[in-house]
Amino acid sequence: MSERKYFGTDGVRAVAGAFPLTASWVMALGAAAGEVLKQQNPRASVVIGKDTRQSGDMLEAALAAGLTSRGVNVIHVGVLPTPGVSYLTRHLNADAGVVISASHNPYEDNGIKFFGADGQKLRDATELEIEAAIDRVDTLPPVTGVDLGGVTNYAEAERLYVNYLKAHAPDLSGLRIAMDCANGAAYRVGPKVFQAAGADVFAVYTTPDGRNINRECGSTHLDHLQRIVREGKYDLGVAFDGDADRALFVDSRGNVVHGDHMLLLNARARGEKAVVTTIMANMGLEVKLREAGIPLERTAVGDRYVHERLHDQHLTLGGEQSGHILFLDVSPTGDGVLTALLTLASMRATQTTLDELHDDLVMYPQTLVNVRVADKKAIAVDPAVQAAVTDAEARLHGKGRVNLRPSGTENLIRVMVEGQDAAEIHEIARVLAGVVETRGAVTG
Repeated sequence: MSERKYFGTDGVRAVAGAFPLTASWVMALGAAAGEVLKQQNPRASVVIGKDTRQSGDMLEAALAAGLTSRGVNVIHVGVLPTPGVSYLTRHLNADAGVVISASHNPYEDNGIKFFGADGQKLRDATELEIEAAIDRVDTLPPVTGVDLGGVTNYAEAERLYVNYLKAHAPDLSGLRIAMDCANGAAYRVGPKVFQAAGADVFAVYTTPDGRNINRECGSTHLDHLQRIVREGKYDLGVAFDGDADRALFVDSRGNVVHGDHMLLLNARARGEKAVVTTIMANMGLEVKLREAGIPLERTAVGDRYVHERLHDQHLTLGGEQSGHILFLDVSPTGDGVLTALLTLASMRATQTTLDELHDDLVMYPQTLVNVRVADKKAIAVDPAVQAAVTDAEARLHGKGRVNLRPSGTENLIRVMVEGQDAAEIHEIARVLAGVVETRGAVTG
């Protein structure tokens, strides 16, 4: 596959206003995407949604200008969770969807992520086509008159998405729920759906001002929600991130209930034949699933890898500790509000509580050491390092695991050791990190 210039694993992401997320570059991106989409449909249409960042308006306008300049029609759906844009793309039979969001990043950042007509992330090959087309936008023949695209503001978008979520909601009558909306894309949708399902909802961080998205709130900052749940004696708390494609819970005592817990609960309740997660999932989850007769498959870190494995193995449930959970029999993409609803449905179906779930999944101690090396690729095949990993695994006697992972952005090797005894795994990690450090200097 060709080297990517702009698209990462989750679209284009950068500081808004700086290259590549300048108005002029994003307009060129829109024109390039328009050219590629027109190859499939001369009158293609694209749904565009965004989160609550200040820069969203600028990027939305630039992208729409580029798309319409090449004859593509744009459907604005306004502020809506990322999975809501995926849903509307499918519902409106659009040729593609675009989300303008940087997820859980601070407000200065933003991003542009494309969906295909099926609501899934755009295929790698199509993203590469768009990248190639950016460099020749200025040489394209002009589009004029009736051939130009137009813009529609779709006022029914939020209502339709809310109705879709309500159709999957269990009866939440009697539950008192505290909700952290991260001043992000779910600030209206989240409370609406849970209240419609019968819950007594106390929602916080629902007043976005363009600059407070994810600021000391949301699924990456749970301290305030934990305090609210404990002091207010709520049954549970739920938090979304800025674009609401992930969710985390807090039990009635303020303990965090993360993605591993949710995978365990939903796998049991739904009778899954296997579950897919990443190499970072706790071994405690693997042990509990094994007891239930449910195999666990691991992938590299990243929801796209979980999605690929689920698709390839014809499975439906997978996700990460971050709360990015995939229910592929219900939605083609991660959806924080939907994840919360389906998890609570599983809780009700199994007549359990989040408190019981938290205590049932005993987390194995885990330690992570970052070791700087000269050549992270060489470490993966170094015989001395491989021998050290074998020795480390032997010391764990099958009751733990070792993982060496190169950083995606730096010359670092991340040494992770997990097991039942905290002191033992710290010592094993120290020894293994020492070997990596020594060999890292040699191989460089």
